[in-house]
Amino acid sequence: MAPSTIDHSLFTAALGLTPPWEVISVEFDAEAKRIDLEVGFARGARFTCPGCGAANQPVHDSRRRSWQHLHFFEHRAFIHAPVPRVRCGDCGKTTQVAVPWARPGSGFSELFEAMVVTLCAQMPVQAVARLLGVGDDALWRILHHYVDAARAEEDYSAVEAVGIDETAARRGQHYISVFHDLEQRRVLYACPGRDQHTVARFAEDLRVHGGDPEAVSAACIDMSKAYIAGVSKFLPGAEITFDGFHVIQLANVAVDEVRRAEVRSEPILKHTRWVWLKDGWRWTKRQLNTFHALSRTQLKTARAWRLKNALRELYAQAPSREVAEAPGFDS
Repeated sequence: MAPSTIDHSLFTAALGLTPPWEVISVEFDAEAKRIDLEVGFARGARFTCPGCGAANQPVHDSRRRSWQHLHFFEHRAFIHAPVPRVRCGDCGKTTQVAVPWARPGSGFSELFEAMVVTLCAQMPVQAVARLLGVGDDALWRILHHYVDAARAEEDYSAVEAVGIDETAARRGQHYISVFHDLEQRRVLYACPGRDQHTVARFAEDLRVHGGDPEAVSAACIDMSKAYIAGVSKFLPGAEITFDGFHVIQLANVAVDEVRRAEVRSEPILKHTRWVWLKDGWRWTKRQLNTFHALSRTQLKTARAWRLKNALRELYAQAPSREVAEAPGFDS
C-alpha cells in the first residue's frame, strides 16, 4: 500500500467517514500551518433523497463547499468536498444531500462547533475566536444555533417558583434580567433591561415553553419597584419574597451610614469601614483585632453590626418563613 493511500485512509477514519465518502487527497502547508482535506464520493454513488427518504437515488450534479474542521495539533484544518444533489425518481424533486460531517448551512464541521460550544462555556467568545483564528461573529452564530435549538426543547410546564435578578452586561448602565427556576435550579430566561417589561417578556417566553404565568406562586426578587410592579402585573398569582442577599446588602448600607455619622464624635472608628462590612472569614489579622476591641463597646456602630449579623443568622438558620415565624425560634 502506497504511503499516500495510508495517509488518506487514516484521515478518512479520523473524520469518521463511511462509504461512499472518503478522503481522496491531503495537502499540508507547514509554513501556513494548514491542512486541506479533499473529500469525495465514489463514482456512481447513490444517495437517499433528503425530501422523501427514497433510497438509491442518482446524483444530478454537485457544488463544491468548504468547512473549517478541528485543528490537527497547531495546524488549522479545512474540509473541501463536492456536495451532491439527487434527482429523486419517487418525488420528482432535486435536493441537496446533507454531508455527514456538518449541519446544513454551516461553514464548520460539527466537531469544530462542538469544540466552540465547550470552549465558550468557559472562556469569553473573543478569546475563543483568537484561539481558533476565526471571527467572533461566526462563533456567535454557532452559539445562537445550539442555544436556540436547546431552548426549543425546554419544558416549563412545572415552573411554579421563580427568582429574578439583574446583572451588569458590560460597563455603564447596561443590565440584563435573569429568571431562574427556584425548585429545579436552572436558568429559564434572560433579556436586556431591568424594568417591569422584562417580566412581561419572561411571561410570554414561559407560555411558549408550555408554562403558565398564572401558575407561578412565588417570586424571589430584589426590592426594585420595577420588578415588584412587573411581578404584580404579569405573574399575578406569585407571592413576592425579597432575596436575602439584597436584604443583607441594605443592612450593610445601614451599618455604614451609622458609622459615618458616629465617626464624627468617635474618632476610634476612623479607618474601620471594612471591619464592619466584610465577612468575618475575610478579615485581616489587624481587622480581626480591631473588631474584637470595638464590637463589645456601646458604640452605635457596634450595635448596628450586631443587628445586621442577627439578620444574617436568621437567613442561615430558618429554611422557611414558617420556621422563622414559629414561637420561640429566636430564642
